[in-house]
Amino acid sequence: MAKPVEVDERWLGRIAEQVNGLEYGEVNIVVHDGRIVQIERKERRRYDDVARGVKKERESANSQS
Repeated sequence: MAKPVEVDERWLGRIAEQVNGLEYGEVNIVVHDGRIVQIERKERRRYDDVARGVKKERESANSQS
């Protein structure tokens, strides 16, 4: 049977720090023997304005052909 995970105020604060300000991405919590041992944060940045500009340029080039 799995051990219950031990979560104290210190870990809750650390998790909150990693989640705060994250617009796109994920936070993974690694548990060993019922204890949190690591927090991994993967952040993605989306540049929608740049992507739209490239798409418009391609559409414009295709329509001129």
